[in-house]
Amino acid sequence: MKILHTSDWHLGHTLYNYDRTEEQQAMLEQMVSIVEEQKPDVFLLCGDVYHTPQPSAAVQTMLSDGLVRIHEANPQMTIVMTAGNHDSGTKHEIFQTPWKALKVYAIGQLEKAASKREQNHARMESAEHEQARLKGKEDLDEHIIEVPGKGWIVAVPYANERNIPEGFFQQLLDKVAEKNTENLPVVMTAHTTVKGCDFTGHDHATEYTVGGIDSLELEEMGEGYDYLALGHIHHGQFVHSGKHNVRYSGTPLPVSFDENFTHSVSIVEIGQHGETPAVKEIEIQNPHPLVTLPTDGLATWEEAKELLSKFPDDIPAYIRLNVEIEDFLPVEANAEAASLAKGKQCRFCCINAKRKAVRQDDVQVLTVQEFQEEKPIEIAKRYAEYEGISFDEEMQTMFNEVMDMVAEESRND
Repeated sequence: MKILHTSDWHLGHTLYNYDRTEEQQAMLEQMVSIVEEQKPDVFLLCGDVYHTPQPSAAVQTMLSDGLVRIHEANPQMTIVMTAGNHDSGTKHEIFQTPWKALKVYAIGQLEKAASKREQNHARMESAEHEQARLKGKEDLDEHIIEVPGKGWIVAVPYANERNIPEGFFQQLLDKVAEKNTENLPVVMTAHTTVKGCDFTGHDHATEYTVGGIDSLELEEMGEGYDYLALGHIHHGQFVHSGKHNVRYSGTPLPVSFDENFTHSVSIVEIGQHGETPAVKEIEIQNPHPLVTLPTDGLATWEEAKELLSKFPDDIPAYIRLNVEIEDFLPVEANAEAASLAKGKQCRFCCINAKRKAVRQDDVQVLTVQEFQEEKPIEIAKRYAEYEGISFDEEMQTMFNEVMDMVAEESRND
């Protein structure tokens, strides 16, 4: 079975209020060309199809037209499109029935089957529980797609982990194992954060949560798949499994300036069930690349202005300036940068201002007792100062609101 694995298209995304339709259309054109050339059996789009749950009519039309053209490029191909955390699961499934005429399977929700089973199980004793479990396996069929003579796709959309019953992924894989009498390849999709992944490019991410999705241990995804096609993390990569078969395809277009890595789709080939997949990347070209000046490190404001003024007039790009400051940027800095970009094909986006690093000698070290006695907001102010971030009145208000929410949740618990 040959698969094109992609995810995180984020159609409708704007960058600093600049419309990106031209880039997104160019990406879709490249998808069509890749399908025409590679002739995959399956096209997997693993979540975050749109950037918002309420995409405009124009953005929805862009997706529909794109999928029709992708289908026409290889009419025998099965297309599986699952919802991500940026998508509306219910909207995803509105045209589920007509889409099937083009061999497009739109899987938007997990909650219908999963939460219903979980509620029923909580009310039952062991014997009744087992009967309900077996009956509940019928609900799993909506997530299992057979590609006749080629393999099986287990399609799992994004769902809050609270709505995923324990062992749900394994139940799906067990159901496929019962059906897979020809020993064909088994591929499972998911839109989530897996522990151990490289989340470079994601803001405010940690090893515990990325983009608002808590990390799962890989073992929680079950056993029995030959390839786990993941979405959500924008950096294309393998996640260590010992079998070289767990992969994020990454986004085909950068969503932020910090995604300074190659953007691509993954072509995956699996001979039969139990074999290690062969994977290759095909790079997606962006007609409006995201460029940071300087390309490495920080510049003074005067140096940054010079770099922008010398940027070639005929190169379409989005521009971010990395600037080191002692106190604050000049009030007119953004207007001045926009003026320097005027007449060029590039689009000035923002100034990423960083204060000069605090010398280690200037950092006050607290004892454990002093740390415990310090108010949380004072600790936050210290950290902001150390990082060169302005902890202004608005940020203090937001911090206090979060602390109030945390205190309220603690009282409720």
